[in-house]
Amino acid sequence: MKLSYKWLNEYIDLSDITPYELADKMTTAGLEVEGVEPMAQGTNLVIGEVLECVDHPDSDHLHVTQTRVGDEVLQIVCGAPNCRKGLKVIVALNGAELPGGKITTKPVRGQESNGMLCSLMELGVDKHWLSEVQLSGIEELPEDAPVGERNVFAYLGLDDTILDVSLTPNRADCNAMWNMAKEVGAILHKEVHWPDYEGKSHVGEPTNFKVVLETEKCPTFYGKVVNHVKVGPTPKWMVNYLHAAGINSINNVVDISNFVMLETGQPLHYYDYSKLPKGDITVVDDREMKMVALDGEEFEIQKGDILITTGGEATGIAGIMGGEESMIDENTKGIFIEAANFDAVSIRKTSLRLNLITEAAQHFTKGVEPLAMQKAMDRSVQLLKEYAEADGFEETIIVGKKDYEPKVVKETLSHCNELLGTNFSMDQVTDVLSALDFKPEVNGEEITCHIPSYRTDIERSADIDEEVIRLIGFDSLETTLPLMSATVGQLSPIQRLRRKTREIMCSFNLHEIITYTLVNDAYIENALLPLGKAVALAMPMSEARKYVRTSLMNSVLECAQYNEAHQSSNNHFYEISKVYAEGDEEERLAILLDGKLQDDPLHKQTLIADFYTLKGMIISFLEKCGYQEGRVHINPNSKDTEHFHPYRSAEVWLDKTCLGVFGEIHPEYAKKFDLNHVLYAELSLDGLLASKASKVRFKPLERYPSVSRDIAFVVKKEVSAKEILDAIHKAGSKMIQSTEIFDIYEGEHVEEGYKSVALRIIYQASDHTLTDNEIQESHNAVLKNLESKVKAQLRS
Repeated sequence: MKLSYKWLNEYIDLSDITPYELADKMTTAGLEVEGVEPMAQGTNLVIGEVLECVDHPDSDHLHVTQTRVGDEVLQIVCGAPNCRKGLKVIVALNGAELPGGKITTKPVRGQESNGMLCSLMELGVDKHWLSEVQLSGIEELPEDAPVGERNVFAYLGLDDTILDVSLTPNRADCNAMWNMAKEVGAILHKEVHWPDYEGKSHVGEPTNFKVVLETEKCPTFYGKVVNHVKVGPTPKWMVNYLHAAGINSINNVVDISNFVMLETGQPLHYYDYSKLPKGDITVVDDREMKMVALDGEEFEIQKGDILITTGGEATGIAGIMGGEESMIDENTKGIFIEAANFDAVSIRKTSLRLNLITEAAQHFTKGVEPLAMQKAMDRSVQLLKEYAEADGFEETIIVGKKDYEPKVVKETLSHCNELLGTNFSMDQVTDVLSALDFKPEVNGEEITCHIPSYRTDIERSADIDEEVIRLIGFDSLETTLPLMSATVGQLSPIQRLRRKTREIMCSFNLHEIITYTLVNDAYIENALLPLGKAVALAMPMSEARKYVRTSLMNSVLECAQYNEAHQSSNNHFYEISKVYAEGDEEERLAILLDGKLQDDPLHKQTLIADFYTLKGMIISFLEKCGYQEGRVHINPNSKDTEHFHPYRSAEVWLDKTCLGVFGEIHPEYAKKFDLNHVLYAELSLDGLLASKASKVRFKPLERYPSVSRDIAFVVKKEVSAKEILDAIHKAGSKMIQSTEIFDIYEGEHVEEGYKSVALRIIYQASDHTLTDNEIQESHNAVLKNLESKVKAQLRS
C-alpha cells in the first residue's frame, strides 16, 4: 500500500514525528514499511521568472536567460525547447542538491550559468504522472506563481512523502486510509478525526430505478441516482493524493469515486445515468458474451463471471471495470452510484483470467468491511455536492442483506498473560484496546471487546492477545531459554529413500529438476496414472496454475520442451515430488531420457537412450535400493497406451505391487511438446517403501571355475525374452549362474513368423569343479525344457 504522509496528517497530528520515525514505529507494530520516498526531492529551490531569453551564441539548442529570483537577477543557461521570456519557472540555485547531482555555478560553452531551470522529472517526480509537455521541457508554472517563493514543493503540492507499507493478508482493513489512520493513532496513542460524513446520503426523492440481484455472488447492492453533476477539473489536493496512491486523475467525478475508495476501502463505480436508458440494473453470473470495457479493450465474459447488465446488455464487469458504453465523460449530466459487495473468489478468478488487475479488483479480493458500502455512499454524496455541484438526488436503493451484527470477543487477563508469557497489568491491556476503538468493558478478570466493523481479522481471544503484544511491543517479552528434550537425530524411511535415490540418479548422470506443482486443466485431463480427483485451488494465481497436479509427466515433458526450445539437447532429468488428489498424496520418481546418453565423436562412441537403457536403469535402481532382480517383474503395458508407445513400453512390478510405467512416449503425444524420441518413467516411491527391502548378505568370491555354453535356436516371434529365460531357470539346475541373450535375428534363412535367439548360459558350482558329465546333464535338461515350454528348435 502507498501511504501518503501528508494525507495521513489530515486525520492525525504528525507534527512531532518524521516519516522515517513513523515508518520505524509502524514496522515494529507489524505493518512493515518497505520504503520511504519523497514525492519530489531538491534543496535550495526558488520560483523565478524568465525576464530575457536569447539563443546561445555557440549552440543550436541552448538559451541564455536572465531570470529573476526575488530581488536578484541571475544568468542561467537552459536547453529546454519551451524556455521563453515571461515564463514562471522552478530555479535550482548554486549549491542545490537534486536527485541527479549537485548544481554549481560554471560556464556552459563560454556563458556563465548560475543555476538550473528545472523540470519536475529532474526533481524526482514520477514520470507516470507527467504529461508529454512536462516531460519534454522545464515546468511551466501559472502566471500568478509568486516569484521568490522558497517553499516550492508546498506551492506545487509535492511536499509529501510516500510510505510503501507491506500489509499481511489478514489486514485488508488497512487498505483504507481512514482505517490506517486509526491504526497509526493506536500506535502513536493519538486521537484520530475522520471527516464528518455520516448520514450525508440520506437525501433524495423517491426513485423508480430498479436493481435486481440474480446471483448469490452479490449479497448486497447500494445504488443512488444523482440527476445533476458538473464534470470538470479535479481539485489539486485530490489529484496529489491520488498520484501518491498510484492512481491517475481523470475528472472530478471519476476522481471522487477513486478517492472515496481509497478513504473507505469500498470500490465504487459511477455510471453515466443517461446511458442506462432502461432505468434498471441486473447483476448476473450466467452470461456468455463479449463487452468493451473502459480501457477500450474487448473481453470475453464466461459463465461464472459477475456481470452488471441493463436491458440485457453488459454495462460493467462487476468489481473490476465498467463498460465503455456507460463511462463518465465531459458530456455527463447525471450519474448512478454503485456500491456493492461481490464474491472475492469470483472477482479474483475473473480478474486473473482477463488480466485486469484493477484497484477495485484488488480491494474486493483482499476483503471489504461490511459497513463500507454505507460509508462510501455517504462520503460520495458529500464530495459530489462540494466539488461537482451535485443535486437532484433520489433515495438510496439497498438490495440484499442489510443486517450487520457487531462482533463481541471476550478475553481474560490471566489467559492473555499466560499465552504471551508476559505479566501485563489490566490498565496496560485496556489502554491498548481503547486505542484500537475496541471499547473494552472490564468485569473482574474478564475483558469484553466490541470490535469495530472494519477489523474483520478479529475473531477470537487469541486475536486480542496479538493486538496487545504488537502494540505494547515484542521487546517487552522476557528473555528465556527454550526447554527441549534431547533426541537422537535420524532420517525417516522416506528421507533415506530420497537420499539414496538422488545418489543413484546422479550415478546415472541424470540432472535433478524441480517443476511447478500447480498445473492447468489440460495437464489434469492428460495425467499419467492420476492419483485421483484433482484438488482445485479456491483462488489460483492464474488459469495455468489452477490445480495441484496428480501426475509428474506433463510438468517434466514441459521442462524438456523448454530446454529443447533454448537449444539445449541431450536432456536427461529426474524429479522426486509428491502428487496429490482429494484425500490422498503419493511420492513419485520421474525419469526422462531425451537424446544421447554418451557422445564421444573422437572415439566414435555414441549411446542413444532407448527402451532397454531405461529398463536397465530402473532394474539397477531397484537392486541398489535392496530389491533383487528376482522380485522385479517387467510386464506388458496395459495401463496406459495413450501416453506411451504401445510396443515400446512396459509396467514395473515389485512382487505384487505395480510401481509404475516406463518406455517411449507416444509420438503423437510427444508432438504436443515439440519433442521427438523421448523415454519416460514414473514410479511410486511410496509403493517401493511398502515392500520390504532384502537384507544385504555377504557372498564370498567364487573359488571354482565357470563354464559357458552358447546356444542358438528358433522360436515364434511372439515368444518373449522373459519366457525364454524363465524356461531355462525352471530347468531346475542350481549350477546355472546366469543367462544372457546376446543376439536376436530375423530374416534370411529363418522362417517367416519366427526369430533366431542366441544366448549364453554360465554353469558354476560353489563347492567343486564341475565335470563334463554334470554340465552336459544340466545342459540337456535346459534344452529339453526350452523345447517343451517355448517350442524352441536348435539351429544346426
